[in-house]
Amino acid sequence: MNAPPLLTDRTALARNRARALRQAAPALFLHDLVALEAKERLSEVNKSFTTPAIVTPFPQVWADVLPDARIVADDDLLALEEGAHDLVIHALCLHWANDPVGQLVQCRRALRPDGLLMCFSFGGQTLSELRATIAEAEAALTGGLSPRVLPMGEIRDMGALLQRAGFALPVADSFSQTVRYRDALHLMADLRAMGEGNALAARLRRPTGRAVLAETARRYGETFADGEGRIPATFEIITLTGWAPHDSQQKPLRPGSAAARLAEALQTAEVRLPAPRNDG
Repeated sequence: MNAPPLLTDRTALARNRARALRQAAPALFLHDLVALEAKERLSEVNKSFTTPAIVTPFPQVWADVLPDARIVADDDLLALEEGAHDLVIHALCLHWANDPVGQLVQCRRALRPDGLLMCFSFGGQTLSELRATIAEAEAALTGGLSPRVLPMGEIRDMGALLQRAGFALPVADSFSQTVRYRDALHLMADLRAMGEGNALAARLRRPTGRAVLAETARRYGETFADGEGRIPATFEIITLTGWAPHDSQQKPLRPGSAAARLAEALQTAEVRLPAPRNDG
């Protein structure tokens, strides 16, 4: 059986990230936002973590948040030892994974029983404005579409990944960050400074034509610009949390094992439904 085609060209992805870091001011503000979000969420967990690990392409972001954490490079095969950690944070790189479930399974295996996974990933609403306008521009000028923007999962699908990976007490939620730019070309330059340039394995191996870029900028501005002429770019960040299974964790009751009736709890009369008729 032939292996399915890879989504991501990991060599191109590494090159894009290295190029971003060579800039005088890499645009890591979304990674900074995620680090602060993780810090706040961990402060609300009634548990101390002593052996954290962080999967990230930009370790400098986490230096002040979890200075003692083990930094793990983002790759298809994560350098995580089985049962070595009580906390794993997968920090804004799951969207590039060729096997997202495999990434989460590796994180679960690295956790001790009752260890916590906290995974941040871009969600399906990310760059919705850019995806729409660049598709319209390319279709209008070339009569077709090429792979340019990474497909990203919806929150329901992302939450299901936790269950498939074997996590207990899975939770998925999301928040959006809107960033305003001078124009679409400024946004594209910022994406390169984030290390988020096109690294799709199926991408075209030639630069995007100037006419397509100019038409994208025109359509973006006409459709989305605010009163000051600036355009919004939406970044949806999905947070997945789950626990490595442990006997101390809450478990759902067996069907029919309730010790009290719902009507009693609501202080109302219980109404029995009529038995179904058999008209056969």
